[in-house]
Order: sequence, then C-alpha cells, then structure tokens
Amino acid sequence: MEESSSVPFDEFNCPANFQIPFDLFVSKKNKGLGSPGNLRFTDSAGNSVYTVRKLSHKSADNRPDYTKKLLLDSSGDTLFTINRKGSWQGFRGNDEEKNLIFIVDKTLDELTRTEFKILLLGENNRDSKTELQMKGCPFKRACTIYKDDSIVAETSLMYKLGIGKIFVPRNRFRVTIFPGFNDHCLVASLIVIYFDGRRLWI
Repeated sequence: MEESSSVPFDEFNCPANFQIPFDLFVSKKNKGLGSPGNLRFTDSAGNSVYTVRKLSHKSADNRPDYTKKLLLDSSGDTLFTINRKGSWQGFRGNDEEKNLIFIVDKTLDELTRTEFKILLLGENNRDSKTELQMKGCPFKRACTIYKDDSIVAETSLMYKLGIGKIFVPRNRFRVTIFPGFNDHCLVASLIVIYFDGRRLWI
C-alpha cells in the first residue's frame, strides 16, 4: 500500500505573516415607516463594527445644500467625515480642514455600470498619492475596488454564496477586504459613497 503524502495536521505551520480576507456584512436598519434607516457594518458574529449617520447642511434660504455622512465605530466615535460637493471628500475624524484623506469622482454612471476614481492622499505627505478604481453595478450590489491590477475589496450577495441554502434578503450583503489593505474603515467609507443617493438599493 502506498503511503499517504499528505502532511499531518499537527505538522502544518502557517507563515508568521499569513493573512486571510476580512469580511464585513452590510445592511440598513430601518427606524420606522417613512424614516430613513442607518447603514451598518457588522462582523460574522453580528457585532456592530461601523454605522453611518447622515447629516444635512442647509443653505441660507433653508434649502438642502449638501449632505454629510459620518462613519462611526462601535463606540460612536467618528472615523471618517464624508462630504459631497460635486466630488466626495473624506476626512479622518471630525477635522474637515487638515485631515483630507481621499477624493472620489464618478467617471461613469449608466444603468448597469458605475465607475469611480479614488485619489488617496498621504496623511503626512500631501505629495504622496495613491489611485484606486471602484467599479460595479449597484442594483446587483456588485462593487469591486482595485489598486492597479489587484483587488482591494469586493461585495457579494449572500444568496450567491449558498450559505445554508436559506433565503437571505437582498438588503444584506458581504464586503470582503483582501490582505494587503489594512484600512478597513476607509473601505467601508468607499462602499458608503458607492451607494450614495440610491434610496431603493437596500
């Protein structure tokens, strides 16, 4: 009989720097009939990781001027402030003067395809810039974030994964963040921007 060439489980060692993808689950918690819900991100155990708070800024004539969204951690502290005045701008924390981290522009807006260009600014060096691309179809909850030819993160509908073969509503989907990009709250902010203004998406 030939001996098995498989490595015994107790002898299998992962590299010290081995990393696995990180999953967030996105849903919207409705406050009630006629009231807008809050977007939230949870981990695989259902624990809150991030929530989104929407604030409206009105002009002198009391008309909506622009919308500000806050990405909060599980303690309610602000991680990112997102403003939209044409382009989207993301600021670390509450500081909207010094901590500009990213600028996002929509480059394609079609029925079945949406694309964005993302410029990341170095926090300590404004001359250090990184460009990302975000593409997909909001109706299908499909979004992929790229850095050059590498995938940073992507979304997927739960029912396509065959989890337990039970019905999972379309208002809940997964965001997978791949190793090599450790700023998870920045990815969450970009997902918020991707679905911004689409009230019926979830």
